[in-house]
Amino acid sequence: MPNTSTAPAVQHFRQALLWPLRLMPAPDAKPAHHGPWHVLREMGDASPWREEIDEYTGDSSRFHERHYNEFVSFLPYVQRFLYGEGRSKGKSGEEGGNDGDSPMRIFRRRDVAAVRMVPQAGDAPITLDVVHCDLYFFFDIDVVLLNLEVGADNLSLAQAQDLLYRFGRAYPAGWSADGNALHCMASVEWLAADGSVLARSDAQQRDAFLSHVAEHRAPRISAHWAYLMQPLVSDHSDDPGVLRYRQIEYYRMPVMAYLSLDDPKRLSRNDFIRLGLVTGAAEADAARDAHLPYAEQHLADFEHKYCYDRFWVDAGAAPNTRYLCNGHALIVVGDARSEFFCCRDRGVLAQFRHQHFLLFLIAHFQKASLLMFSDQLVEALKRLDIRSTPSVKQFKRAIRSSFERFLRFTHRYWFHEISEQAQVRALSHMCTTHLGLDPLYDEVKSRIADMNTYLDADSLRRQASTVVRLTVVTLFGLIGTVTTGFLGMNLLAEADAPLWRKAIWFGVVFVFTTWLTIYTMVKSQRLSDFIDALSNDRLGFRGKLGALARVWRSGAD
Repeated sequence: MPNTSTAPAVQHFRQALLWPLRLMPAPDAKPAHHGPWHVLREMGDASPWREEIDEYTGDSSRFHERHYNEFVSFLPYVQRFLYGEGRSKGKSGEEGGNDGDSPMRIFRRRDVAAVRMVPQAGDAPITLDVVHCDLYFFFDIDVVLLNLEVGADNLSLAQAQDLLYRFGRAYPAGWSADGNALHCMASVEWLAADGSVLARSDAQQRDAFLSHVAEHRAPRISAHWAYLMQPLVSDHSDDPGVLRYRQIEYYRMPVMAYLSLDDPKRLSRNDFIRLGLVTGAAEADAARDAHLPYAEQHLADFEHKYCYDRFWVDAGAAPNTRYLCNGHALIVVGDARSEFFCCRDRGVLAQFRHQHFLLFLIAHFQKASLLMFSDQLVEALKRLDIRSTPSVKQFKRAIRSSFERFLRFTHRYWFHEISEQAQVRALSHMCTTHLGLDPLYDEVKSRIADMNTYLDADSLRRQASTVVRLTVVTLFGLIGTVTTGFLGMNLLAEADAPLWRKAIWFGVVFVFTTWLTIYTMVKSQRLSDFIDALSNDRLGFRGKLGALARVWRSGAD
């Protein structure tokens, strides 16, 4: 392990992973107004996930001051997004309210009690407690977020850095020459409450990952993460399942971490850089401050871009507290000797697990939703065949649906300011800025608007073409109408003829008129060109006759 002789010890460590995934429709999926959580709820004992009746929906005795502080940290429209307006029991006639009042649904599994990990081959195993494991669903958005929070006491700084860097990768990035998986844990095991192993990682099985990519053109999810998601299954796997998901972001899961150190002032700039950018611990044979993870010019503005130092002073309720944020990661470092920093009810630990987690969740939910909309547009275009009328109609329905859902997303889930509290607002701005949410939103909005504009223009073109054809038919029909109707003239005096003769004449005229109308409609485009030629003063008589001849010439179009 790296040299830790002068590094401060981590008295308490928390790591929260947030894995955004796109939900994929199944052939036998329920109608759109039924969310995927209905399927999960109806599985009963076949699923380890249970809908979480949290402090806002359950017994008020579970509602503590930290939950109140969480609630009032956000602006009213964000409160409605996070908690809904009717989440109390029985408000809409059923326990838990209705889906329109609760945009966010949480499911939790409790069978996984701990996780045992080996960072690198030859290292001693590290066991962390699983604080909770949740799935977050959102009304009208085909995105699910897996949230896993783990904790441990008495770690070295290098161990904490390795956990942040290696844990939370959906699959290995590659393998070394000796066959060891790169950048991820050498081994991960989910443990039950009795210590039995529920599932273990398979990152060392290189051939399985290679063959999966060769066959599916999609990465294979590591076995321990696939187990944790069950009964949700990867859309590219051969496993049966109604609820299916696809990777939508980078394979490294966004991460939050809380480090309670015995003396945070002993952290060097190199330590902060490795924590803030989640680069892992220094090499085993190097001193902590020997080398920066990147070039100095690349890190010249590190403190300005990635550090929130409002509380990095020797004063206040939680002195020497520093926040590090790069969008992908949000890290808080503080003094274990500060009671307020370690307090889980009113202090920084409570804020980390509530307000800060929610602002992190909102930012990554928004990014995942925008990427999901972009993917859906690409898939709609891939299925479009302009020579097939059903394909064109399906494309139009898909684009219209995306446009409507994007409007609902904008008004329900998209907001720039989530809080007026300075700390929450500053950290939220840092997350959204590093994630590039505003440019991404503008890009997706522009693409959907372009698609919708194209459909509107195409619809107007078709309407204009129809009007032209009807005008041509009316114009040529007007000739016969005026000719036969002038001065009430009757070409055939059949007023006193027998009924059967009238019926015959009526049928003959009806068939002829119908045929003539249909024939005129068939030739309406060419007849329209002929009418344009007649109205063109610069076209001579010969040219106008040529335009008339082209009406019956094959291949004239």
